[in-house]
Amino acid sequence: MKLEVTKEAAVWFKEEMGLDTGDYVHFFLKIYGGIKTEHPNYFLGLSVGLDGEIGVKQEVEGITFYFSEKDAWFIEEYDMKVVMGQDEVEYQFTAR
Repeated sequence: MKLEVTKEAAVWFKEEMGLDTGDYVHFFLKIYGGIKTEHPNYFLGLSVGLDGEIGVKQEVEGITFYFSEKDAWFIEEYDMKVVMGQDEVEYQFTAR
């Protein structure tokens, strides 16, 4: 079970989303529309703020990136790494 956000990706989130130290970025699962994942039936969404109980988290550059308890099962099946691409962040999924 692994969620990894690189320092460069966290800086991008702070700049693009106007985040401050202490803010939360919530990754959640959607059935359609959003960031494509390796799981054939789910897409990834994100929002700012704390919503529900944290299941899996990582703090980088003062920002807490997390999946809630109800969506933490996804990280049991796939490791997720958020890295800086050419102009924006990219999401890399690795089956466990």
